[in-house]
Parts: sequence; C-alpha cells; structure tokens
Amino acid sequence: MKAVFMTDRGKIRQHNEDNGGVFENRSGQRLAIVADGMGGHRAGDVASKMALASMKAYWEETKEIETAEEAEQWFRQHVSKVNSQLFDHAVQNIECEGMGTTIVAAISTDRFSTIANIGDSRCYILNESGFSQITEDHSLVNELVRSGQITKEDAEHHPRKNVLLRALGTEKTVDMDIKTIIFEEGDRLLLCSDGLSNKLSCAELEEILGRDESLEEKAAAFIKLANDNGGEDNITLVIVEFLDSIESGE
Repeated sequence: MKAVFMTDRGKIRQHNEDNGGVFENRSGQRLAIVADGMGGHRAGDVASKMALASMKAYWEETKEIETAEEAEQWFRQHVSKVNSQLFDHAVQNIECEGMGTTIVAAISTDRFSTIANIGDSRCYILNESGFSQITEDHSLVNELVRSGQITKEDAEHHPRKNVLLRALGTEKTVDMDIKTIIFEEGDRLLLCSDGLSNKLSCAELEEILGRDESLEEKAAAFIKLANDNGGEDNITLVIVEFLDSIESGE
C-alpha cells in the first residue's frame, strides 16, 4: 500500500481551512482523511484541525482491523466521539459558534477498504471496472438532483451549490455514510475536498489518477489543474494505491 497527502491554499483564499493526512495504526494499516472546515473567524480551520488530530490519535492507538465489520464499527464509534468534541467546543467558545467540517476517510487493508463520509468531500475509485464516485454528497444540490428537481448539469452552476445538509460538529449527533469495497492490487482511491472536485471534470480526475507517474506527481498535477481552472477554494487530496510487495518495494 502506498499513499500521498497534499494540500494547497488555492489562488483566492487567505487561509487554508482544509486538513488531512495518512496515518498508521499499531499494525501498520492506513487511515486516510480529508477534512474541509467551515465557519467564520477561521473556525473552519479549528474544526478541521481538531477533527484530524482526534482521528489520528484514536487510529494510532488502534490494533489490527481484521474485518469490514470492525472497520465500520471503528468509524461509528470514533467519528461520533469527534462530533461531540467539536460541538462542545463550539458551544463553549463563542468565536467558534457554528463551526463544522466535512470529512471523508478510508481505512485500507490488503483485503478491503472502508470509507466513511459526512458532507461533500468525496472518495473516488479507479479499478478494472473504471472510474467512479464511491460517496454521495450531503448537500442541498445533490438532494435536488436525487429527487429529480434539477439535472446534474444544473447542479454544476446552482447558486446554493455549497449548502451542506450534514457536517461534522454542527449538531449534537450526526449520521455518516459508511461503505466497504474490495480493494485489490492496482486499485487507486482518491479522497478530496470540493476545491478539487468542483474544478476538475470526472474525465480529468480519471486521466490524472490513471497516469503512469508517482503518486506525488499525480497529486501535484491535480492541484496545478485546480489552480489553473480558478483555484477559488482550498484544494486537498489523498491518493491511496494498492501494489504488491515487489512493486512497492515494501
């Protein structure tokens, strides 16, 4: 397993309120996270940093995850804890009132990958079946698309495109989507904030992810193209690739 994390402030925003990373538990299994913070007075930065730090700490104390059920339960237990921490912090600190963060995270083993998400940060997969989005956005616009009120094309330029229906830390409790997939040799996961997914087409995401380049080169290409296409938002991504031990050198 190989992974790379990369983030960029973009060309317009003064601060980067995204956070993310790739972390190992006691058995060397990987947890990849992207969190896109929101809230005034840089509270979004606080929310995404707190969420990332807590998830990292919980994961580093975790022993081996052996089954998909264990991975899914890990997310239910620990994301709920983090949600409570963020909500309580916002209640106790008026400058953080209303703060929250999206989160998309993946636990990857050599047999499967379990993905959890809240908000509109996304996870995509490139495998022998092609390129597809694994997660569903928890956004007003996506709900309008799902209910048939607008088309996907309408959604691209909808004035309320950034309105979220779910975020981590904004309510006492939160629902998350959790999905487990088979993760096989040669498969690649892309986790990203909307600063990337809003600026690149699916065809562009697939083309870069499928290149015969290092993960670092692919990540840099994603960020360059998002900035070339406007760079109005922070841009954050993680790429996870499953290679055999000979190819990866591990």
